[in-house]
Amino acid sequence: MITTKTPFRMSFFGGGTDFPEFYLEHGGAVLSTSFNKYCYVNVRHLPRFFDYTSELVYSKIERVTDISKIEHPAIREAMKYLEMYELRLSYEGDLPARSGLGTSSSFSVGMLNAFYALKGKRVDKRTLADDAIYLERSLCAEAGGIQDQIAASFGGFNRINFGADGYRVNPVILQLERKKELNNRLMLFFTGFSRFSSDIQKEAQLSIETKINQLLEMLQLVDEAEKVLTTKSGLSEFGKLLDYTWKLKRNMSSKVSTEAIDLCYEKAKSAGAVGGKLLGAGGGGFLLFYVEPEYQNQVKEILKDFLYIPFEFEDEGTRVIYYAPESFDLEGVRQYSGRGDME
Repeated sequence: MITTKTPFRMSFFGGGTDFPEFYLEHGGAVLSTSFNKYCYVNVRHLPRFFDYTSELVYSKIERVTDISKIEHPAIREAMKYLEMYELRLSYEGDLPARSGLGTSSSFSVGMLNAFYALKGKRVDKRTLADDAIYLERSLCAEAGGIQDQIAASFGGFNRINFGADGYRVNPVILQLERKKELNNRLMLFFTGFSRFSSDIQKEAQLSIETKINQLLEMLQLVDEAEKVLTTKSGLSEFGKLLDYTWKLKRNMSSKVSTEAIDLCYEKAKSAGAVGGKLLGAGGGGFLLFYVEPEYQNQVKEILKDFLYIPFEFEDEGTRVIYYAPESFDLEGVRQYSGRGDME
């Protein structure tokens, strides 16, 4: 049995520049971090006592005898890709899916990590990120960029650069105390409005050619934000840049924000938040704010109808936290199933 633990991520700047349609021509970069909220994937081979050959437990339960009949696209395609059979897979998450924290990519990375471990293979973080990108963007044909898979796999507070030659993960060099100060000034609230980001990502992807100037400006903000963090600039400048990038992002798609989200954002600013942004593609999920300590109680009070989520940055990325190898008779799968689920 294998259990993996994979962090969720929050992206501060550069979202949208990680689309190949943009970065292959203009280059791209994001500033993001993983934090201490995780998804857990448990995988083991299913004993041959049942009238189904694989059981998959996530927001629903699937029991199948044919891999091609699996409804969850990422599980189905990952099992085909790595030739996984007769599995029991279960998923748990600290935070809800479809909430702008890269949860689907964290799941993909954690699942692939577990599959490799079950096969007795240890793979590096780049391989996991690359495979997760291939799984989601090619095999599942899902719209979106490639930052989430990288952030979930590598972990840490990073600047990720994108270009025609691939991507590079560069840790942001922050003194420990300054990193803690930033962490202590960021407040995360759940708006309760979950959504499928793929619909918003598709619209954003289609509009890239008409939004080049906005994306170039969002790319420039990555440099400015990194400079704020790595120099003696006041950290409040980071909050002001968040406010500015949120305004740019809202103009990228009509689906990015809603009246309720806009109202929530303005309430927080009126209570003392310097700036913030909606995490992920938009449309709902989590709002992140930069708030100086003396105003945090006021922001909590004015947003008391929303769930406040304390968090801390983390640096480890995906990892196997339980490993109990087991034997598996691959040659006997076809005889056992007798249903062609290996086809």
